[in-house]
Amino acid sequence: MTRERRRRIIRVQRTGMGLALVAAISFIAGMTDAIGLRLSGDFVSFMTGNTTRAAIAIADGDVHHGLVLLGAVFVFVLGNAAGIIVAHLVRRRMFGVLSGVAMLLSLASMLQDPALHLLRFYVVVLAMGMVNATVEHIEGLPIGLTYVTGALSRFGRGIGRYIMGERKMDWTIQAVPWLGMISGALCGAALGIALPDDALFVAAVLTLLVALSTLLIRRTLHHRYNQRISRSPSAK
Repeated sequence: MTRERRRRIIRVQRTGMGLALVAAISFIAGMTDAIGLRLSGDFVSFMTGNTTRAAIAIADGDVHHGLVLLGAVFVFVLGNAAGIIVAHLVRRRMFGVLSGVAMLLSLASMLQDPALHLLRFYVVVLAMGMVNATVEHIEGLPIGLTYVTGALSRFGRGIGRYIMGERKMDWTIQAVPWLGMISGALCGAALGIALPDDALFVAAVLTLLVALSTLLIRRTLHHRYNQRISRSPSAK
């Protein structure tokens, strides 16, 4: 076997593993988003929608709800930052991030008191921000886990380039997070009806199972799906 063929096989295996992770995590994100929407009436990962709804609420005079939604945007950004910090502090990056997400969802599932519902909303939003640090790209192609607008846009542009004669098919992987999210959202919507008090706990258990499955992945690969941190010379 030539070195080039070996590299090609490794690249295919690495891509397949990454897509399996993206599908699983997008499924969890879709499930959690549907559950969170049922519980709170607001999005826990769709910050474009929350930004627009915040603006409308403020314009309509419902300043409190508008500020709640803007707070969710801030918490989501904070969750993304926390996910990157965890991913670069632990050796098993994906396990560390997903374990943190599972713990946050477990905490949220225990906040049943109506007086704690806003706190529960923010904890779930924090978890959904954090999970984005699990897989940032696959072979250099950007991947979104809790939002699919960008994926659908890249998918559509890929179709356009294909029609115009370009035969690169790497854009087709952008369908994976959407398929994961829609299937997860369907399950989450059903769970929200059947087990309204325990739906978040089910999502937490599923997240933990995916986290444990990442321990079967070689440790070196945990670094292949995240962007490297570029430090300035003065920071060295």
